[in-house]
Order: sequence, then structure tokens, then C-alpha cells
Amino acid sequence: MNKGQGNSIATGKAAEDLALTFLIDKGLKLVERNYRSRGGEIDLIMEDNEMLIFVEVRYRKTNTHGSALESITLKKQAKLITCASHYLTQKRINKPTRFDAIAVSPERDTLSIEWVPDAFRA
Repeated sequence: MNKGQGNSIATGKAAEDLALTFLIDKGLKLVERNYRSRGGEIDLIMEDNEMLIFVEVRYRKTNTHGSALESITLKKQAKLITCASHYLTQKRINKPTRFDAIAVSPERDTLSIEWVPDAFRA
């Protein structure tokens, strides 16, 4: 792994940590983090009452190539849906679900968080 990859992994983890703290502060409970299947990875799996929430966290240093939210393409959404389906099957879970997105981006001397509940549908 080169130095640049290490920095992006650390930045990604920091963005996920920030998103997790944000969601916990909003009353959600962590179920699982970084769930992986052959089809991809889900950053955070949270629970809000009876709803299971699959969360994609995106960080963008700049908007030069589009915003963090815009980076969740239809192809990425399909991978998340496939991975979530795998999770539900493996864990034998049958409850309402939704897909949320969290965009983390620098703003002055801090990081801003934009939470989009129900960002896309399966």
C-alpha cells in the first residue's frame, strides 16, 4: 500500500467514525460496521426502532469531481442493495429496511455532515 492509499483509508475511517457518532447522537443503534460480501461493503448497519438502516458514508475533500452524495452512483447503489440482500439472508432478518447516505466534507476548520435518510430504494 502506498502512502496515499494509507491516508485515504485513514480519512475514510475518520469519516465513518464521525458519521457513526452523529447517528448515535440521533438515537440510532449500531448493529454492524463494515459488513462485507462478495458484492461489496456496507459501511454502517444501524437500527432505529424496528427499521434496519444500511448507511453509505462518503467523504470528499473537494467538489471538483462532484459532491460526496453524487459519488453514490447507480452502480454503487446496486452493489449496496446486493450486499444488503446478502446480509439479510445470512442473518435471517425480516424487517423493514432503508438505505441512508452520509456525506462528510471539510468546511472551514471543521467537517460538515449531510445525512440523507432514505437516499435511494432497493
